[in-house]
Amino acid sequence: MKSKSQKNKKHEALKIVVVAPDLDVQDMGDDHAVSQAKRSRALRIGLLESGFNLIATLPADVFLSDRIHQLQPDLIIVDAESEARDALEHVVFATRDERRPIVLFTDDNDTTHVRDAVAVGVSAYIVDGLSSTRIRPILDVAMARFEYEERLRDERDDARHALQERTVVDRAKALLMERQGLSEKDAFTKLRKIAMDKGLKMAEVAQRTLDMADLLS
Repeated sequence: MKSKSQKNKKHEALKIVVVAPDLDVQDMGDDHAVSQAKRSRALRIGLLESGFNLIATLPADVFLSDRIHQLQPDLIIVDAESEARDALEHVVFATRDERRPIVLFTDDNDTTHVRDAVAVGVSAYIVDGLSSTRIRPILDVAMARFEYEERLRDERDDARHALQERTVVDRAKALLMERQGLSEKDAFTKLRKIAMDKGLKMAEVAQRTLDMADLLS
């Protein structure tokens, strides 16, 4: 079991980028802008008070992808209200090649986009409530969920790849059985021997066998 100091060290190493509007409110009479800036500021203070490593706050613009690639954060927080959907689109585009856990904090009670947000990779969709005591468990759960989903994704990819390899080997065996009159066992043994002699995977030898057959046909 990890000690409290070990857990805190883990959080300090976690690099976080917040995607949020500018805190500089031009019109102090704009209650909506003032409220949003106050809420956003509270989130950032809460992150720092909870021991997280807030490395940057970025606007949701066309340069976001390049900035995220340069900073290489471990987790991205989208702090948005009515423009949450637009901000998410920028973040999803920015992380399409390098997946990262995404947490959305919003005061917008319209949750009709929750399902879509989760579908595009949001690990946690949090409506209202930004007390510092809630931030740590929320991010812990978001990280755990992201890691779990990534493991499932890897397992699915591995299973799909293994199935593809078995299919190629089966096709190569069938080809040898047809053209060289070998039994299934002998065809398999021949492919395996070639793979061992050349230091290749059986699937690679099988694919080369199929490719050669196509060239000679």
